[in-house]
Formats: sequence, C-alpha cells, structure tokens
Amino acid sequence: MREKREIASADVMDSMKKTASKGLKYSEELFNKETEKIQEATGLPQWAVIALAVITAIVAFCILICVCKKCICKKRKKTKKGNQKEQVIDMSQFKNLGEELDEVSKKEDTDEKKKEKLGTLRFSLDYDFEANNLKVHVMNANDLPAMDLNGTSDPYVKVYVLPDKKKKFETKVQKKSLDPVFDETFNFKVLYKEIGSKTVVFAVYDFDRFGKHDIIGKIEVPLNSIDLGQIFETTKELEAADKDSEKLGDVCFSLRYVPTSGKFTVVILEAKNLKKMDACGLSDPYVKVNLMQNGKRLKKKKTTVKKNTLNPYYNESFSFEVPFEQIQKVTVVITVLDYDQVGSNDPIGKVVVGCGASGQELKHWSDMLSAPRRPIASWHSLQPAEDDK
Repeated sequence: MREKREIASADVMDSMKKTASKGLKYSEELFNKETEKIQEATGLPQWAVIALAVITAIVAFCILICVCKKCICKKRKKTKKGNQKEQVIDMSQFKNLGEELDEVSKKEDTDEKKKEKLGTLRFSLDYDFEANNLKVHVMNANDLPAMDLNGTSDPYVKVYVLPDKKKKFETKVQKKSLDPVFDETFNFKVLYKEIGSKTVVFAVYDFDRFGKHDIIGKIEVPLNSIDLGQIFETTKELEAADKDSEKLGDVCFSLRYVPTSGKFTVVILEAKNLKKMDACGLSDPYVKVNLMQNGKRLKKKKTTVKKNTLNPYYNESFSFEVPFEQIQKVTVVITVLDYDQVGSNDPIGKVVVGCGASGQELKHWSDMLSAPRRPIASWHSLQPAEDDK
C-alpha cells in the first residue's frame, strides 16, 4: 500500500511539474509576444522594454504601500480622538465677575459725574410788567474749571434770550479767577404776551487773547418755569454745552493795506463747515463786507451767492480808500448770510476785525499793519450775528 501511495504521489508531482513547465513556457511565449509587439510599436530594444516594465511594477508597488500607510494613519488618529477626554472649564473663577463689572461701571459713572462739574453761577431775574422790561443781574460764579495752562481761567458771561438771540450782552472779563465776581445788569425788552415763550441763556466763556474763546458751560432758564411776580434769585450749576451746536462755521480772508496810496483790500477766499440754514440741509451763502467807523457804515460790498453748499469758494477782492490817519479808527465787519429768494436773508455768523477787536481778529489786523503792501490771510471762526441785513 505504501509503495502504491509513493508511486501515486510521484505521478502527481510529475504531472504538476509538467503543468508548471507548460505554464512557464506559455507565459514566456506570451511575454515574448507582448515584448515583440511593444518593440515593433516603439522601436526600442528588448532590454529597454524589460527595464521599463520592471520600473513600472516598482512604482505601482510603492504607490500601493503609500495608500495603505495613509489609511492606517487615519484609523489611528480616529482612535486617539475617541480616547481623548473633553476639557471642562472651571466656571467658579468667574462666579463674581458680574458683580465686579457692576462695581467698575458704577465707579466710572461716579468719576464721570465728578468730571462734569463745571462750577456754579448766581444770578437774578426781575420783570417789570409796566415797562415790558426784563432785568438780568449776573452776580458771581464759583468753582469754575481751570481752562488755561497756569491753572486759572479768564471768564466772562454772555447773556441772551431765545429764540431770537437778536440782542446779546457780555460781562467784563475777570482775569485769572475761578471764583469771579461780575455784578453787572442787562435789560431786555420783552412783551408780556411773549414772555412765556422766552428762555434766558447764561453762557460762561474763557477769554483767549490769541485764539477762540472756549465755552465752559451754560444755564438755560425758561421764563414760563419761574414766578415773575417777584425777583427770582438763584444759584445754578453750569451744564456742559454742546460745542458743535455753537459752531457756525469758519471763513478765510486776506487783508492788505498800502499806506502811501491808502488802498485797503479785503479778499474773501472761502468758508467751510457753515451752519445748515435750508430744509435740504444746505445753504446758499454769500459774504457781506462792511467798512465801519464809530458805529457808522462807510461802505458795503458783497460776494456772489454760492448755491447749495456749506463749503463755498469765492476768491473775490474788494478795495476801499482809507487814508493812513484813519486806518486805526475803522473796523471791518465780515458777515456770512444765507440767501433766500422769498423771505429775508438770514445771517449765519460774522467776524469783526480792527484795532478794537480781540483775539485772532486783533492779531490778524496787527499783522496786516506790520507788513504793509503784503496780503495777510487767516481763518476765523464765525460769531453770532445780529439780524441786520
């Protein structure tokens, strides 16, 4: 039996060898045929075709390895993420944060209120029903803030009645004082039937000799809120004024004087940021130049009207004959007005230059006199103008 099995296994091995040899011969023949086809198609020698086949097989094997590695790495990353624990934020450290923020906010509000304290002003109002006269007595101010670098201020008070603002008074400037005493009285003619619609305004300013006067604060007193049957006397705290609402705009012009010929020339150059006077939010501004002496108008000239603008450009020149002995006696009033086709022209603001002026206006005039024959240009902030067309 064992011999028969050995013979059978030998027969099987022989048949497998024959089959394998046949397969190898077939593969070899097939490879040779394919190689011959490639040789015929490409014209390459046999060794080159074999080398190309080997290189292609190696590259394909490398790509297969890279793809397998990438898949394995992705699986590992997912496993790591799955094993990670979620971080928990300890909120106990923020337990009192809301209360602390509330305390900081309250402290800031308190500090802001302290900063807003601008001092007080004492005044009285007395209305004479028979004479239709409102007497305003500006007494004194206390605890005003220091507006100058030397730790003091040069305060004065403007007094006017809203809504017309036609008549405006100013107290004398009290130099270097935070507790100035004014003790000045001003009279306004107000009809009894109109008294309830009027508001008295006290605006406290810091005088600046070479620049714009800074507003410190103001007080508004509606006359319908007090008893005019007796003298109303009180002390009120100054409130912060909206400085933007006080701004009427700026105008730039040049001054030139020739002493030998007595020729005085004013060139209106431009204006900017003018107050809106029309319903459309614009204005139709023009500039009027008045040459004045002792309160009387000697000459009047005006520019062209610039339509729908708050920043007009003019560059228009006006000349006046002013003898040398009169130049220090005259003043020039430059008024910017809004032109109206239907009604009257409303003044936006004005600038007064001359020897009797102050601040930037006086400096501009002095610079002109000290540099004869040369045009001296400067910007000026417009001040409230009277309703004089």
